[in-house]
Amino acid sequence: MTITAKSGNEDLLTTNEIQLVALDVDGTLVDHDGRMSDGVRETASAVVKSGRDVIIATGRSLGATLPIIQMIGMTRGYCVCSNGAITLRIDTSLPDGYEVVSRVVFDPAPALRALRERLPTAKYALENDKGEFLATERFQDASFGAATNVVDFEQMMEATAVRVVVFSTDSSAEEFGEVVGSIGLHGVTYSVGWTAWLDIAAAGVTKASALEELRRHLEVDPSRTLAIGDGRNDIEMLGWAAQGVAMGQAPQEVMDAANAVTETVYDDGAALVLQSLLKDGRVETDTADSSDDND
Repeated sequence: MTITAKSGNEDLLTTNEIQLVALDVDGTLVDHDGRMSDGVRETASAVVKSGRDVIIATGRSLGATLPIIQMIGMTRGYCVCSNGAITLRIDTSLPDGYEVVSRVVFDPAPALRALRERLPTAKYALENDKGEFLATERFQDASFGAATNVVDFEQMMEATAVRVVVFSTDSSAEEFGEVVGSIGLHGVTYSVGWTAWLDIAAAGVTKASALEELRRHLEVDPSRTLAIGDGRNDIEMLGWAAQGVAMGQAPQEVMDAANAVTETVYDDGAALVLQSLLKDGRVETDTADSSDDND
């Protein structure tokens, strides 16, 4: 198994000592059935114990992220949830084992109104500022980490949102993305997932925006950052990190945003990167042949 550096990035990927490690969850630490392999769990736990600043950076809500924190043995540090809208400080001495240090909210009404006009049959869910999930019908997903409360569309538009989720069963991810792009959403940040799934946050809020705040707080030099991810909501994060590594099953546009590509989640690609860190503080790579360059 290998980590392949894209042409022109070999020096970057083999010379910088890493201190801050940002890890996506679904498709990176766990597969699409929600399973974390023993190899990934053990290697991620070892990186946590090494003293590096390991930050979980996920689209999952707080409740769905806590089990991942426990699985890799995090007892300190930070976690970015809901695609950057919520930041947790992990501290096992606290009653809940964590505290919310940042929660970015927005008015969802304009985006919801525009989306419903073009996507009337889609399912809509909203995470509010109290950590509750509202849905216009029985719409449940493991990333929510909580049961949804069914409300009418008007009630949803009146809520204060941390995150809005839109899911369509009537189109492919590409078709869905084209429709969403044509709507011209303003005042929000959004990304389309693997399926016809849309995540919406406040304007300017991404995993990268939250990670940059934490990097500054932790006083880590930008050159000592590494991020691993696989989804379109990881594109900004991979570009933010000095060393952005895409998973082997990632869409092409995600690979294009990264410095290197590792194996797939089913081949423990994240563990491969993290094992390389544990060897000598460097990411070991093979050089991509120019004919296979992802640029």
